[in-house]
Amino acid sequence: MSDEQQVGIVLVSHSGPVAESVAELARGLAAGGVTAPVAPAGGLPNGGLGTSAELIERAAASVDRGAGVAVLVDLGSAVLTVKSMLAEGDELPENTRLVDAPFVEGAVAAVVTASAGGDLAAVEAAASEAYGYRKT
Repeated sequence: MSDEQQVGIVLVSHSGPVAESVAELARGLAAGGVTAPVAPAGGLPNGGLGTSAELIERAAASVDRGAGVAVLVDLGSAVLTVKSMLAEGDELPENTRLVDAPFVEGAVAAVVTASAGGDLAAVEAAASEAYGYRKT
C-alpha cells in the first residue's frame, strides 16, 4: 500500500521534543513496510512549551493524503485548541478527527493501524483501545 492511501497521524504535545520523540517511537515500532505519514506538532513556534494552532495546521496539512487525519493530543489545552480548530472548519483538512486515546500507546496503535492500511475509523478505534492496555 502506498502512503497516498493511508490515514495521516498528527501528534500534539505541549513539548516539541515529546511530540517528536513519540512520533519517532511510533514510526520505529510500525516499521517493516510503508509507514503511515506522521507529524509532530509540539510546543510553540519559538520552541517554548504550549500548544500552537499554526504548528498543528501545518502538521495536519503535511500528513493529509485524502484518507483522513487522526489527531492525538497530550493535555487539556491541546484538546481545546484542536476542538476549536475543528469547530472553525477551515483550519484542518477535511475528515480530520480528534482521537480520544492515551498519547504514547495511542500513537503507536494509530501509526501501526494506519500503516497496515486501516481507515480512519479503524485508526481511531485502535488508538482508543489503548486505554485498555494494562501494565500489571
